[in-house]
Amino acid sequence: MVLASIRMTIPRKKRDQALKILESIAGQNKVYSGCLGSHIYEDALESNIIVFEEKWRSEEDLERHLSSGEYRAVLLVMEMALKHPEVKFYRISTSTGMETIEKARSSAR
Repeated sequence: MVLASIRMTIPRKKRDQALKILESIAGQNKVYSGCLGSHIYEDALESNIIVFEEKWRSEEDLERHLSSGEYRAVLLVMEMALKHPEVKFYRISTSTGMETIEKARSSAR
């Protein structure tokens, strides 16, 4: 799985436009093969920070998305940012859940 994360500082006057574009992309992603989810987050402490995250099944699925015409809209939002967006791609080979917390808490006793 690949997690794509873009953290952007968007001017207040462009915030609504940026969110509308990202919401559209997140909605479109639901129908694309290989997309495991898209989420938009706003920073609770800094109102002009928006984080757009996408989860993709494989590198190939992500690359197909990045080269698509629809992805131009994401690039447009990135261009709205006040400074260079923080773009990260995380390759995740395994994941765990509550069992990790339970294991850590039980071994601490």
